Amino acid sequence: MPDHAAADGLRFAVLGPVLAWRDSAELDLGTPLQRSILAMLLLREGHAVTPDEMIDGVWGEEAPPRALGALRTYVSRLRTILEPDRSPRTPPRLLTSVGRGYALRLEPARFDLAVFERECAAADSDRRTGQAEEAAQRLRTALRLWSGEPLAGAVGPYAEHQRGRLAERRMSAVETLIELDLELGRHAEIISELLALAAQHPLRERLRAQLMLAYYRCGRQAEALSVFTETRQALVEELGIEPGAELTGLHRRILAADPSLIHTPPPVRLSHPDGHDDAAAAGATPAIEMPRPAQLPAAVSDFTGRTRLVHRLLALLRGEGSGEGVPIAAMSGIGGVGKTTLAVHVAHLAGDLFPDGQLYADLRGYGAEPTAPETALVAFLRALGIPMDVIPDGLAERSALFRSLLAERRMLVLLDNARDAEQVEHLLPGSPGCAAIITSRGKLADLPAARLVDLDVMEPEEALSLLAAVAGPDRVAAERAAAMDVVAACGFLPLAVRIVAARLASRPSWTVASLVPRLADERRRLDEMKIGNLAVSATFALGYGQLDARQARAFRLLSLPAGSDISALAAAAVLGLTPAEAEDVIESLVDASLLEAPARGRYRFHDLLKLFARRQAEDAEEPESRALALRRLLGFYLASAGAAHRLAYEGSAIAEALTDLGVLGHSFSSADEAVAWMSAEAEDIFGAVAQAYESGGNLLAAADLLLALEPLLEAGTSQREFEQRTSALLTAAHRAGERRGEMRCRYVLGRALFGANRLAEAESHFLAARALGEETGDHIVLGETCNALAVVAGRRRRHTEALEWFDRATAVYREVGNPAGEALASCYSARDHLGLGRPDEAIAAAERGLAVFSEIGSGAGTARARYHLGNVLSHVGRLNEAVVHHAECLTFFRASNQRVWEQRVCYRLAATFIAAGRFAEAARHAEQALTVSREITHPYGEAQSLAALGKALASLGETGRGRQALVKALDIFTRLGSPEADDIGALLAEQVET
Repeated sequence: MPDHAAADGLRFAVLGPVLAWRDSAELDLGTPLQRSILAMLLLREGHAVTPDEMIDGVWGEEAPPRALGALRTYVSRLRTILEPDRSPRTPPRLLTSVGRGYALRLEPARFDLAVFERECAAADSDRRTGQAEEAAQRLRTALRLWSGEPLAGAVGPYAEHQRGRLAERRMSAVETLIELDLELGRHAEIISELLALAAQHPLRERLRAQLMLAYYRCGRQAEALSVFTETRQALVEELGIEPGAELTGLHRRILAADPSLIHTPPPVRLSHPDGHDDAAAAGATPAIEMPRPAQLPAAVSDFTGRTRLVHRLLALLRGEGSGEGVPIAAMSGIGGVGKTTLAVHVAHLAGDLFPDGQLYADLRGYGAEPTAPETALVAFLRALGIPMDVIPDGLAERSALFRSLLAERRMLVLLDNARDAEQVEHLLPGSPGCAAIITSRGKLADLPAARLVDLDVMEPEEALSLLAAVAGPDRVAAERAAAMDVVAACGFLPLAVRIVAARLASRPSWTVASLVPRLADERRRLDEMKIGNLAVSATFALGYGQLDARQARAFRLLSLPAGSDISALAAAAVLGLTPAEAEDVIESLVDASLLEAPARGRYRFHDLLKLFARRQAEDAEEPESRALALRRLLGFYLASAGAAHRLAYEGSAIAEALTDLGVLGHSFSSADEAVAWMSAEAEDIFGAVAQAYESGGNLLAAADLLLALEPLLEAGTSQREFEQRTSALLTAAHRAGERRGEMRCRYVLGRALFGANRLAEAESHFLAARALGEETGDHIVLGETCNALAVVAGRRRRHTEALEWFDRATAVYREVGNPAGEALASCYSARDHLGLGRPDEAIAAAERGLAVFSEIGSGAGTARARYHLGNVLSHVGRLNEAVVHHAECLTFFRASNQRVWEQRVCYRLAATFIAAGRFAEAARHAEQALTVSREITHPYGEAQSLAALGKALASLGETGRGRQALVKALDIFTRLGSPEADDIGALLAEQVET
């Protein structure tokens, strides 16, 4: 639900340029890309948009490697624009995070497109009830909202597609208004407008027909015929087609001087006290009355939400967009999502559209004995007044009779709980004027002419409203936070919410909060969701019971991974199938609404359905089978991460030292693709690691997986997950006596702690890892550990000790034949040579490392070597050369999403520009470094960046801002226990003295 307080005064427009205002002041929405993201969120009308959808919609096929990072930056800026007074610690209330995506929550009245659609819908309603004048006025009001080309200023494939759709929507409204004006006899008044519109749209036949009719009603028959001739010529020349039936028929009727073309006011129908009308009084023969069936089940009195979907279905039943055929809405979704409730609710609302009645059949498609179409037809024919003894025997004959009876009538057919298209195809009306609604768990994609409607779970506020409607609004309002926890535990599934609400209603002594712990236990949650004959598990069991053995096994095993979703290749590994075989069975589960496909190549369960599937796995799968499925998944992630590491760090020996579980992994064409895969799969990978240490199996493989995720660690976006998961795995490995696994965990944990500048803790783990490495003979990781100990010593300004550790690392690297390791140690040692006052040796060490990395073709190694060489050159005053090296490596780190290194280079560039006296450029790079530090939550980098920014600003004469930055840097360095605190303190004291 929109937050009214947060949205006070905000208005948005897309029916012209993409604009926003707060009260009367226009907001600066930033770049075209940023406007495009806002436009996409607006057009999705409060529904969540995933990052993948945004990237595809805004950048399309030309998305840069760091599109996801840019997207998050744009979203952050939009949040600041929309809620400028929001504190950084307060969650946004308008542009919210929903799962892995974003949603913009607004009242419809604040969005010009929503107001336009509301007025158009009201006009349609007025027109259907005979209020043509009111309808025309509403359409004029709606069209005044337009101010030019829609979505002007927005870019990308999504904006381009929507721009065409919105332009077509406007023209449809214009044509409807003209039609109303013609009905109201305003043909003379609208000719000039029609001439302008027809000139703009020379191939739009409906406009041309309206112009012909207006001319004819004004007595200008020759001009009306001339319009037809010009239109036909344009269609033939431009498209190679003849005019359609509407235009050709009108032309023929004008030539024949058809009197029905002349406008006549609608007749006034007299009403008599006794109920008869003028036609009856004149002796008209009354029509024979046929039965008017009204078979719909009772609508629920507490129906809640689904507003947009209700409007969409009503528009479909009215025939909007369905051409000349019979409107058919085929709703699908998981059991308990509310398909029948929604269908019955809409059918009742559409009663006036179908004055000849409604037919209903529960086809029991997922029961033990589905209703045969022949049986359903007998019930329909009897309801239409056909005696049993004259109903034909065959299915085709019964269907033909059924369609004949519905011809020339306006009836609605509701087919509930259908199994497949074959079950319903003979039960559908065949004449325009009738319509059908079908509900099914499976997607009836093979049903001709059906409009498919996928029904998802409720929005959180809708689920909360349903809970309040059943359990009592006062109880829910009094415990709103607990109530939101309850509906979230229900997965926002309407059936689950209704059952839990009914239990609350039947137990006045319960509080809403008392339900939260009962639902928090995943193993008991489904058991809590039953009351009387209603149970969520029973509903799920109906769908599960329809699966064949292959589908049922996939359903069970795919519920075992801990991640919120899973990629197609990872799912194939879980199932032990080839990708093609896995896709076939998984897509069949999607068709049956037992799995969701939120993005191309990704799948997920509804939360409650996943619990149900896991329960089936525990009952039907042996423990060894479940463990083997998770081992295959871990093996897939490990093989894939190893391939990614190999590409990201050419020359590194880490990938060759990983455990092989005999499972093929993902293959990558570039390092950028490999790192992007790690970022996309991070949540699922960490979930697989957690399952390993919770089960106590595959501990070494899990440790190796964390070790292979080094590029993700360097990206700086998963610091907390690395620390938490590695600590837990370390405990499990130590308890199990898995020494190599413990050694690798300590190394990875040390890396994570070093990134957080917790140097003493990092050093402790590195020392323990070194001892374990020597004990186990794990020399490849031992070399990395010695190198890490050198880096920690250098950071703590123990430069002599650092060089000793680098020598030990080099000796280990040389022993195992790892030239990239030697080069890395050489590069890193440059800082310590500088710290000891040996600049020539520092330059030589950095250049030596750069030469090796360049020779072996390691992009990552070359970038790091350039970084260290640039640092040394800056220190000795060769500033231009330093800038060149830093600019080169910055391009690489940004392209490969290595945010930690990006921050480091930006900081070093700022320092170099300060030394060069180019303070404006220094401030710009310091601000970039500061932004990255805060985005990846890197306190040490933030302090470094603030220190550089303070120095640059002070040199630019902005002493107040500069001192403020330095004070913040001092505070962070002091909190971290970094020796840089002394340097900044001295600088601040010096400023005071001067």
